[in-house]
Amino acid sequence: MAMPRPTAAQLAYGACTVILSTLAMLLLSQTSSGAWIAVIAVAALALGLLVAMTVPLPQRRRAAVEQPAPREPVRASRTAQDREPVRGRAA
Repeated sequence: MAMPRPTAAQLAYGACTVILSTLAMLLLSQTSSGAWIAVIAVAALALGLLVAMTVPLPQRRRAAVEQPAPREPVRASRTAQDREPVRGRAA
Protein backbone atom coordinates (compact mmCIF):
# COMPACT_ATOMS: atom_id res chain seq x y z
CA MET A 1 0.00 0.00 0.00
CA ALA A 2 1.50 3.30 -1.10
CA MET A 3 1.72 6.16 1.32
CA PRO A 4 -0.49 9.08 0.22
CA ARG A 5 1.20 12.36 -0.63
CA PRO A 6 0.53 15.32 1.67
CA THR A 7 -1.92 17.90 0.42
CA ALA A 8 -1.18 21.61 0.14
CA ALA A 9 -3.27 22.27 3.25
CA GLN A 10 -1.28 19.75 5.27
CA LEU A 11 2.02 21.29 4.18
CA ALA A 12 0.81 24.81 4.94
CA TYR A 13 -0.59 23.96 8.39
CA GLY A 14 2.50 21.96 9.31
CA ALA A 15 4.94 24.67 8.20
CA CYS A 16 3.02 27.44 9.94
CA THR A 17 2.84 25.39 13.12
CA VAL A 18 6.60 24.76 13.11
CA ILE A 19 7.46 28.42 12.54
CA LEU A 20 4.99 29.90 14.99
CA SER A 21 5.56 27.35 17.75
CA THR A 22 9.35 27.73 17.45
CA LEU A 23 9.09 31.50 17.75
CA ALA A 24 6.65 31.29 20.64
CA MET A 25 8.72 28.75 22.59
CA LEU A 26 11.97 30.69 22.02
CA LEU A 27 10.39 33.96 23.13
CA LEU A 28 8.71 32.43 26.15
CA SER A 29 11.74 30.45 27.32
CA GLN A 30 14.24 33.28 26.68
CA THR A 31 16.98 30.70 26.31
CA SER A 32 20.33 31.28 24.66
CA SER A 33 21.79 27.81 25.16
CA GLY A 34 22.34 25.80 21.98
CA ALA A 35 21.07 22.61 23.58
CA TRP A 36 17.75 24.14 24.62
CA ILE A 37 17.32 25.75 21.21
CA ALA A 38 17.78 22.30 19.65
CA VAL A 39 15.20 20.82 22.05
CA ILE A 40 12.74 23.57 21.14
CA ALA A 41 13.35 23.03 17.42
CA VAL A 42 12.75 19.28 17.71
CA ALA A 43 9.60 19.86 19.75
CA ALA A 44 8.32 22.35 17.15
CA LEU A 45 9.01 19.89 14.33
CA ALA A 46 7.15 17.14 16.19
CA LEU A 47 4.22 19.48 16.80
CA GLY A 48 4.18 20.53 13.14
CA LEU A 49 4.18 16.90 12.03
CA LEU A 50 1.32 16.12 14.40
CA VAL A 51 -0.73 19.04 13.10
CA ALA A 52 -0.03 18.15 9.46
CA MET A 53 -1.09 14.54 9.95
CA THR A 54 -4.32 15.43 11.76
CA VAL A 55 -5.57 17.80 9.04
CA PRO A 56 -8.49 15.92 7.49
CA LEU A 57 -7.79 14.51 4.06
CA PRO A 58 -10.25 15.33 1.29
CA GLN A 59 -12.77 12.56 0.83
CA ARG A 60 -12.60 10.82 -2.49
CA ARG A 61 -15.87 11.13 -4.31
CA ARG A 62 -17.21 8.01 -5.82
CA ALA A 63 -17.98 8.24 -9.47
CA ALA A 64 -21.63 8.45 -10.36
CA VAL A 65 -21.16 5.37 -12.48
CA GLU A 66 -21.44 2.48 -10.05
CA GLN A 67 -22.04 -0.10 -12.76
CA PRO A 68 -19.69 -0.63 -15.66
CA ALA A 69 -20.89 0.88 -18.89
CA PRO A 70 -22.32 -1.64 -21.33
CA ARG A 71 -19.82 -2.52 -24.01
CA GLU A 72 -20.66 -2.18 -27.66
CA PRO A 73 -20.49 -5.39 -29.60
CA VAL A 74 -17.30 -5.85 -31.59
CA ARG A 75 -17.76 -6.41 -35.29
CA ALA A 76 -16.07 -9.61 -36.43
CA SER A 77 -15.67 -8.61 -40.07
CA ARG A 78 -15.18 -5.40 -41.95
CA THR A 79 -17.87 -4.18 -44.31
CA ALA A 80 -17.41 -2.61 -47.71
CA GLN A 81 -18.14 0.77 -46.15
CA ASP A 82 -15.19 0.37 -43.76
CA ARG A 83 -12.81 -0.23 -46.66
CA GLU A 84 -14.01 2.88 -48.50
CA PRO A 85 -11.74 5.95 -48.21
CA VAL A 86 -12.95 8.66 -45.84
CA ARG A 87 -13.15 11.32 -48.58
CA GLY A 88 -15.50 9.19 -50.62
CA ARG A 89 -18.12 8.68 -47.90
CA ALA A 90 -21.33 10.63 -48.04
CA ALA A 91 -22.03 12.76 -45.00
